[in-house]
Amino acid sequence: MKKLPCNFAVYAAAGLFLCTLPLFCNAYWLDVCVSVGLYALLALSLNVILGQAGIFHMGHAAFFAVGAYTTAILNTVCHWPVLWVMPISGAAAAIFALIVARPIIHLRGDYLLIVTIGIVEIVRIALINDVFGLTGGANGIFGISRPMFFGFKIVKSMQFYFLVWGMVGVSLLLFYGLWHSRFGRALNFIKEDDVAAEGCGVNVTHYKLAAFVLGAFWAGMAGTLYAAKMTTIAPESFNFMESVIIFAVVILSGGSQLGVLISAFLFIGLPEVLREFSNARMLIFGLAMMVMMVWRPQGLLPPRQRRYKVDAPPAAATDGRPA
Repeated sequence: MKKLPCNFAVYAAAGLFLCTLPLFCNAYWLDVCVSVGLYALLALSLNVILGQAGIFHMGHAAFFAVGAYTTAILNTVCHWPVLWVMPISGAAAAIFALIVARPIIHLRGDYLLIVTIGIVEIVRIALINDVFGLTGGANGIFGISRPMFFGFKIVKSMQFYFLVWGMVGVSLLLFYGLWHSRFGRALNFIKEDDVAAEGCGVNVTHYKLAAFVLGAFWAGMAGTLYAAKMTTIAPESFNFMESVIIFAVVILSGGSQLGVLISAFLFIGLPEVLREFSNARMLIFGLAMMVMMVWRPQGLLPPRQRRYKVDAPPAAATDGRPA
């Protein structure tokens, strides 16, 4: 019988906690939990690029915006159901990522980081200028319909809670399989040393582009959920600060999936918990981050080192003579 992963109990406990949490929350805290789920979904998509491949990318809000605006335009202009356009929105974000990442993928470290910051600002400014007369300018797009799931309209906060966190659960399963696949191992090699990886025959450019496209695809689908929840979107919802928050969630997590979930709760939920200390909550939050960076600079839960079982070499054949 195959042995279950040692962290299976942790994920089972986390799933049970998330399923029972709405029973103890009012409408306000349910909305907060939905926001935590959206940021967790975005952070999981960025974790493929930053946490697994080690690519410094701080423009993830641009892909989020492309997905949200694609959903809004197809829903309000073409009247397509919101959940039907989710894969289309993801594909639009992935195509956009492929176009913008191909010329810059050879950059490293801070240079790539600065370029991706420019991408998210270019997207925001383009949306404000009402691209092709479809984005609504600074006012954004209104009247996005609620999603329908097998004829059932999702309207209440609890319904959105299970929709968003159900998507997070699916993402966890898929990205767990990705991490343990050949593709995930290649990304891990690139993160540790891309020069050595290329010397071992790994197509570094190909895998980096694939990581960008996959992360953007998932961020675009998260944009669909955001547009459906808010029913209105505007360029200011996808500014540089959103990219900073998503980037910080992944950095604080250490790169593991469970760490991403905990970090999303800390970044989005903790400031709301401290809202009653409105005059000092950001100071408390900043001090907590400083202590964290000193105490665990590697992040909350860095992924475990890969271990491979190596069989002992067979005994050397002898010709009958004593050794």
